[in-house]
Formats: sequence, structure tokens, C-alpha cells
Amino acid sequence: MDFLNLVYSILAFIVAIGVLVTVHEFGHFWVARKLGVKVLRFSVGFGKPLWLKKAGADETEYVIATIPFGGYVKMLDEREGEVAEHELERAFNRKSLWRRFAIVAAGPIFNFLFAIIAYYLIFLVGVNGVKPVIGEINNPSPAYTAGVQQGDLILAVNGVETRSWERARFAMLEESVSADQIVLRVQDQDLQILDKMIDISDLELLQEEQIDLMRDLGMSTWRPKIAPVIAEVLPDGAAQEAGLNAEDKILSLDGTAIESAHQWVTIIRDNAGVEMRLRVLRNGEELGLKITPRTRNEAGETFGYIGVRNRVDIPESIRREMMVTERYGPLEGMAEALNKTWGMTWLTLRVLGKLVIGEASVRNLSGPITIAHYAGISARIGLEPFLGFLAIISISLGVLNLLPVPMLDGGHLFYYLVEAIKGSPVSEATEIIGQKIGILLLFCLMSIAIYNDLLRLVE
Repeated sequence: MDFLNLVYSILAFIVAIGVLVTVHEFGHFWVARKLGVKVLRFSVGFGKPLWLKKAGADETEYVIATIPFGGYVKMLDEREGEVAEHELERAFNRKSLWRRFAIVAAGPIFNFLFAIIAYYLIFLVGVNGVKPVIGEINNPSPAYTAGVQQGDLILAVNGVETRSWERARFAMLEESVSADQIVLRVQDQDLQILDKMIDISDLELLQEEQIDLMRDLGMSTWRPKIAPVIAEVLPDGAAQEAGLNAEDKILSLDGTAIESAHQWVTIIRDNAGVEMRLRVLRNGEELGLKITPRTRNEAGETFGYIGVRNRVDIPESIRREMMVTERYGPLEGMAEALNKTWGMTWLTLRVLGKLVIGEASVRNLSGPITIAHYAGISARIGLEPFLGFLAIISISLGVLNLLPVPMLDGGHLFYYLVEAIKGSPVSEATEIIGQKIGILLLFCLMSIAIYNDLLRLVE
């Protein structure tokens, strides 16, 4: 990752965390105010304030602090300091059980509401995608055994309609978490509609660090054959060192004829550090060169990289035929947004459950470095992908905060459920012990996530 990309990723990460923390804490803040609790401070971030403003009849402090990994809402509470007699009724600890429950639950709920609104806006504007036409099939593979063929158009996955590859992949991922087979309803090139049952009982997707469902199923997305022509040679890269020029057409690599840009890129990515013989066509003449792809690491993946941009000349007729736009009206869009948010929430819960029982590898956990990386990628692509990224992270924050772990909102909600059952609050001593356990659990979780991030950088 070069310096500009690093800066862009950091800025995108700060914006993402700032937005989602503000949404979460605003949920606590808004419901607390509505239920008559005095709010002393609304802080985005921890530590020393970078910006502070007092406003409102209660002179609530609104703060942006130096450490952007979270935030908090400080409410009037007798457990945290002396409360004046005339303000006792506005103290959080004096409120009824259901009011306290609502205030604490509001943070995660607002994270889910944000995801719904984000998806709703995306579906109203329209999501551009590609028809789910299957490309090359590996032999052997689960897809090959099931009779899936190149050129098949996926119509549905286990009964869920799939208009685009994005929908098809998500539907297959949902099913792969808990099912033993994926049923693809496809339309083959003879226009026959068939059901293909892919056995995935032997796959251990969640045991892998980088889940690549399409690779494990043994199939790929269909791609038009684009001529392997260099559009630009980037400075100080392996391509420049080898003598490649813009407009060179790649003819072969180590004696293998290159027929498409995709084939050329795949071979380069699979041969990091390997010197290869290269033949190109330049100004009507064939030239022989030698090239050694350099090793590049991104998000835990190691691959070859030579520093070129390939020409992408997709015929307009193919572009029109393969592109789809999913756009919905106000009512349909809301239904789709609710369905998408629920699907992501349920998938997150199932994966967390697999982690707890050991059926998923902890290497799948990601920390701030990986999140920043993908924040930068989505932001560079455009507003719609970045909004979708925010929705996914917001759902993850909502689910995480509802876990019954002390120090998280879910831990407090668990205490309130205990209080409702036993008729009295959990003792202060129990809460202190719970806080210590919660801090230890969160520290371990963050340590594993950051360790995974660092491994992805160095592997």
C-alpha cells in the first residue's frame, strides 16, 4: 500500500468510525433525553477533547476527542457522583427498569436503523451489477460434480432470486454457513431451467483465513475475453524494469499462449518472485523479454505484482447485455432494505456462534487495520460502495454490542433481565467483577483481531 493509499484509508476509516460511533451514541442520547434523563456529555472518541461545546438548557457538553475508537454518553447518575436534590428524578439510576433498558438498547438499535436507511437509499438510487453467469469450472470441484456448466445463468440460490452476482454470492455464503448443499436454479445455454445441487458438506469455509467461496466451489464469474494489451506502465515496477511499454500486446508467458487479460493477470498473480520468459507484440514486431513479478501483500493475501494497468475494452453490446440495475420503489426498497439488514445480522450471529464452538477460525477476526483497508477501497470506488461498507460495519457493531458481555451494552441488558427476574438490581460487587471479566474478554478479542491484522501485513 503506497503512502497516498495509506492516507486515504486512514481518512476513510476515521470518517467511517466517526459516523457509526455518532449514530450509536446518538441512540443512547436521544432516548435518554426523551425518557427524562439528564445528559452531561456526548463524546465521539475518548481522551483529551479536541473540540468541546456546551449547549442546551442542561448545558450538555458535546465533545470530539483524540482517540477515535469509540465514544460515550455520560448521564446524571448517583453511582458516579453526588446529585442535587432537585435533579434526583432526572438521574439514570432512578429511572424504571424498562426506561433504563430502552436507553441502553437504543445504541445498537440505532446501528441497525442506520443500516436499514443506508440500504434503503442504495436500493432507491439503484445498484449496478453483473448478471450471475458462470465462467470457468474447475475439474474436480463440487460445482463440476453437480453438473454446473460454463455459461449457466444463476436464477436462484436455495429459492432466493438472484439478479446479480452480488446477490448470488451473498445467498451462497448464507447457505454455506449452516447447510450441507447449495441448490442452484440455473438457465443453461439451451434456455433450459435446471436445479443443480452442490454438495458442500466437506468444505470447511470458516476454518480458512480468507474465505473464497467461489474458489472452494470450483467456479468463477464469466468474463468477456479482453485482449491482453498494456495501457500504462507504472514507474519503478517490475514491468518497467523488464522493458514493457504501453500498447504492448502480451503473446505468451513461459511458452503459454496468452489469450485474454484475465489469463495474463492470473499467471502474474500466481508467480510472485518467479522469473518468466515473456513475448510481446510491439509495433508489429515480436520481442522477447524476461519479467519477475514482485511480491505484494494485501489483507492477508500474497500475490505477484508488476505495476501495469491493462487496457479494458469491453464491447458496448456485451456491456449492455451483462449489466443489471436493481432499483426499487419506496415500498419495495424498504422491504429489500429490511431483508438485507436482517440477512446480514443473522449471518453475523451464525458466524459468531461458529467461532464460539470452534467451528470457525479466529483468523477470520479483523481489527482496525483491515477495516481501514476496506474503508479506503470502498471509498475510492464511490459513494454507494462506501455506504454499503458502512451498513455492514454498523450491523457488526450492533450485533457486537448486544452480546451479553460486561462493559458492552448487552452486558448491561443482561443485568437488567436478571433484575427483572429477581426483583432487585445486581449488586455493585457483582458489577465490578463483571466489568473486570468484560475488560479481559474485550482485550483478548482486540488482541487477536490486531494480531490477525499484523499477520496479513507481513505474510
